Amino acid sequence: MLCESCGKNQATTHLKKTVNGKTTEMHLCAECAQKHGVGMWKGMGFDLGNFWGALFAEPSDRAIADTVRCEVCGKSFSDIAQSGKAGCPHCYTTFYDRLLPSIQRIHGKAQHTGKVPAGAGEKMKKDRELEELRRQLAANIADQKYEACAQLRDRIQELEKEETPHEQQ
Repeated sequence: MLCESCGKNQATTHLKKTVNGKTTEMHLCAECAQKHGVGMWKGMGFDLGNFWGALFAEPSDRAIADTVRCEVCGKSFSDIAQSGKAGCPHCYTTFYDRLLPSIQRIHGKAQHTGKVPAGAGEKMKKDRELEELRRQLAANIADQKYEACAQLRDRIQELEKEETPHEQQ
């Protein structure tokens, strides 16, 4: 694959960036990657700890990051920012207000919406579809798209009336 910047050399650096849930990819040769500030970090003064610290901490929070510690594992917010990993599940509760903006900034949302496991059954799939339809309905109401709202409402009612054999017992 050729470099997307110069179009001459073979692309050796592949960048993938996700912002607010939208992913973009860029393929660059070594020269163009260096021009864009991407490449080997060694010897360039890049400190991974500072990177994570800047990513996870708001400026006002950085000064007090070590004052609060997780009751379970004893990690401070600064420790989490340095490593990029929470010490335990309780850390998410302890540092919720400081982690939430970073999680939203990184992933585009704060709620996990992974795939439905194959053996999970139809009920979980139906619940996910209902949740998505309700989200779309709310957005269409806000945008005053009433025809789309009527179609979504009908589909939601249809799904709510359907009963799987497990639910009939």
